[in-house]
Amino acid sequence: MLFQDWRSESRKGFKGSNLEDQCTHRYKIYIEGEAWSVSEKYILSCDSMTLLVKPEFHDFFIRSMVPMKHYWPIRQNSKCGDLKFAVEWGNNNTDKAQVIGRQGSDYIMKDLEMKYVYDYMFYVLQGYGKLMKLDVTVPENAIEVCSETMACPITDGSRLIRQCMDDSLVMSPSVKAACNLPKPYGDYELKRILKRRQSAERKVMKWTDEYWNLRSGK
Repeated sequence: MLFQDWRSESRKGFKGSNLEDQCTHRYKIYIEGEAWSVSEKYILSCDSMTLLVKPEFHDFFIRSMVPMKHYWPIRQNSKCGDLKFAVEWGNNNTDKAQVIGRQGSDYIMKDLEMKYVYDYMFYVLQGYGKLMKLDVTVPENAIEVCSETMACPITDGSRLIRQCMDDSLVMSPSVKAACNLPKPYGDYELKRILKRRQSAERKVMKWTDEYWNLRSGK
């Protein structure tokens, strides 16, 4: 796997890392590098079955995603064998693989609409605000940054970057309050969710291990 030189890419207009060009494959692999990776949501939104190597860092939205419904789980300690079997399974079950890909993409496109993200940000900032015990003051030399100063200089050829920024703008005050967050999971609900996820992961592990045991003659 080649190291991605983002400084070089930025000078070339990201011609070698176009997200649209990456959405033409039957399978997409998500794996963290040295730390958390921003690409997770982009990979999941490609309509391809995502082969997701178990991450150490978690985006806020991944906790609601279910293995074998939104993505195919890959173990960290046996990546090569797990990935090969996942591709074999997908090639022999193309309809099911496509369903997993679409369900993962639908989750990102529908459940992560900007209005929901803004609601999430509102409650997170509100929660942090309640924990703060210091007085916040604006520095004398502070410069105000508004949406125009951020978006106007962007003149990419396809205008997709500018369009995405414009689509995420809040054009007017909301006509309704932020959504009401559900109550925290109780012990029973949390255990049920974790059990469902672990059950799906164990099923994939069982299939994978049986596949390789047969190949090795065990």
